[in-house]
Amino acid sequence: MVRLSGLLLCAAMAWGQHPSDSDSATLIERARQKALDYTRSLPDFVCAESVHRFAARPERSFSRTDVLTVKLRYLQGKEEHSLSQIDGKPTDKKYEDLAFATGSGEFGGILRTVFDPASQAAFEWKGWKTVRKRRAAAYEYAVSAAHAPYVLTANHVKAVVGIHGVVELDSETGEALFLSYIAYELPRDFDAQYAASSVDYEWTNVGGRNYLLPSHSQQEVHGVRIWTLNKIDFHDYGKFSADAVIDFGTGK
Repeated sequence: MVRLSGLLLCAAMAWGQHPSDSDSATLIERARQKALDYTRSLPDFVCAESVHRFAARPERSFSRTDVLTVKLRYLQGKEEHSLSQIDGKPTDKKYEDLAFATGSGEFGGILRTVFDPASQAAFEWKGWKTVRKRRAAAYEYAVSAAHAPYVLTANHVKAVVGIHGVVELDSETGEALFLSYIAYELPRDFDAQYAASSVDYEWTNVGGRNYLLPSHSQQEVHGVRIWTLNKIDFHDYGKFSADAVIDFGTGK
């Protein structure tokens, strides 16, 4: 494989050129290593999620149902969610018992699925972009259900599905700045007929060091009887400790 330095890749980007196959392969391989190392590179931390949830009957416009305020703890590569407020008021309800879709996997789960060699993802060049002042290479990708370990859950029923979408990679480092997916090959008897998600990543200070972490996520699911849409903002990141406290505010 031909190795392309970051300097040459930036030059090709500045000229607006379509990267060669070898250049793309080099950048994707760099992204693969970053993605597979991603969860191991993260510290234990806490953050708050503001989840604006919307619902609609099929083919109708979405209406907001509520705003959830969630405490997220990331410990040794695993996510733990606890529901603190609904519409700014304290609640005793459990996160996992919520009626509509919530979400997880923004902290590396989807990235691993896309870039794991076992997934055999196919990548196709889409174009250059500027993402938060960084030049990014956008690729469309597809992973079939036969190779993907990606599991979609609807109404507590799980199904292994294929996914396709877009990943935008920092042209110098190979790190993912944006990732989207749409599920396909859904079982015919599965409640979800359509499922899509996207994640924006930004550099965030945690304990005096910067880490590339989710800043916003959006998830849309179309069921047989109801459609749901979640818009999630991640904020108040901090290093985990036994006495870590998050000021949740109103969650609005």
